[in-house]
Formats: sequence, C-alpha cells, structure tokens
Amino acid sequence: MSTTLHPGDTAPDFTLPDADGTEVTLSSLKGHKVILYFYPAASTPGCTKQACDFRDNLSSLQASGYAVLGVSPDTRAKQARFRDDESVNFPLLCDPDRTVLEAYGAYGEKQLYGKTVTGVIRSTFIIDEDGVVEHAMYNVKATGHVARLRKELGLD
Repeated sequence: MSTTLHPGDTAPDFTLPDADGTEVTLSSLKGHKVILYFYPAASTPGCTKQACDFRDNLSSLQASGYAVLGVSPDTRAKQARFRDDESVNFPLLCDPDRTVLEAYGAYGEKQLYGKTVTGVIRSTFIIDEDGVVEHAMYNVKATGHVARLRKELGLD
C-alpha cells in the first residue's frame, strides 16, 4: 500500500520515460521548483481539461520558476497521441507499473461514482529546489485545479 506524502517530506526520486522514450529523473531537476501531477488516463475528459489548463498556464508557471510534469500509467504511444492531439507542451511521463504513483500515494482506494475502487488518485505535488515537498494535494478536481493552484502559490 502506498503512503501519503506531507509538506517537509523528501520527494521520492524517480526516472520515468516521457512519450518519446526520453528518461526524466526528478533529481536532475534539483535547483528548480517542480509541479508534479498524477492523472488517471490520457485523453479522458477530466485529464484533458487538466492537461490543457497546465498547457495554457505553462509560460507563466515557468516564468515563476516552475517546471511541470504529468504522470499517468498510460503507455508511451497513448501519451504521445494525447500530447499531440492536445498540444501539450510539457513532459507526460509513463508509469505503467505504478511504482511512482504508489511512492507518492497517488494510487489506491478512492471513491468513483459512489463506489470504492482502486486506481489513480488525481494528485498534485509542489516540490522545492531541494527536492522537498512543499504541498501535497490529493483527490483534486480536474476543473479549476490550475487556477486554485496558482492562487495557493501566490501567482495570481
């Protein structure tokens, strides 16, 4: 079972491939602030809304010093189609065995349409320049999430 992360925890390091197979390692981003978000499935309505919100806000997030990484259990081919169809302009990482999802507590039991199911828990983590979790947000809503995140980070 996965554990829940809290502010002050060291962010679990990982190396995952993006949609093109290029490996991305969290520790290689030390010195940068990172918005790491986990989503259930590429090309679904909520995940598309969330990715497009990050896409549309990417330049201002980057101007504030943030890199954005999206992670789902999808295959590289599905991530590549999603990226291309929606013009996603940041890395979409593939975690098909859910190792990183579990390390961040973003995979487990959740409520879906009133039923308890096991799956990806839509979650977002803000990681500081030293690799420490500043914010750990679980069960976030896709719609309006980036706007709420910007407000919480003092970017509006």
